[in-house]
Amino acid sequence: MASPLQHHLLNTAKQIEMELDQQLDHLDNLDCDDLKVLREQRLREMKELNNKKQEWLKCGHGTYTELAGEKEFFETSKKSNNIVLHFYCDGNERCRIVDMHLKILASKHVETKFCKLNADKSPFLTHRLRIEAMPTIALVKDSKVKDFIVGFTDLGNCDDFSTEMLEWRISQSGAIDYDGDLMQPPEGKRKPYINQPQKTIRDGNHFDDSDIELDD
Repeated sequence: MASPLQHHLLNTAKQIEMELDQQLDHLDNLDCDDLKVLREQRLREMKELNNKKQEWLKCGHGTYTELAGEKEFFETSKKSNNIVLHFYCDGNERCRIVDMHLKILASKHVETKFCKLNADKSPFLTHRLRIEAMPTIALVKDSKVKDFIVGFTDLGNCDDFSTEMLEWRISQSGAIDYDGDLMQPPEGKRKPYINQPQKTIRDGNHFDDSDIELDD
């Protein structure tokens, strides 16, 4: 039986397909003046996107950085709408694996701030977010924690998962822009991610989407 998430994604895909068909029909009926207006609109959109990218880069997007402490995280959450935060601990090999992948994704997804925080030095956040297992990746959107990736269970339960697999899993939260198929992970042999009945991190599964506020 398909999950509510699968139904939602399928309906969304159908809606997008219908909208594309309507746009194509509209383009077929455009005259020269209409095309000029459309071109000018597209140029404005490209300019706005470029301005956004410049602002993102000023906020430290585009690189994977380590935050000095909890205070810096709260400051970052006020500047960046989308954040991928890796809670790590020293000497953990799996945390180093996550570092490798997030460094690649940071340069690809400049719309999102990618950063890491030492869990042992962040008692307030680890307690508030109930961070217990390492590595844990917190996915933040609009100053609210939308989801967690705890360990590698969602990534095929193996250490050699691909960067694309992690990218796909992060995209489920909306923390990054994703052009691929949300219904199907890039590694076809892996089981697709299904939003199971929510549990806390202590239960070893996905954190419930309770939109935890990050106001300090």
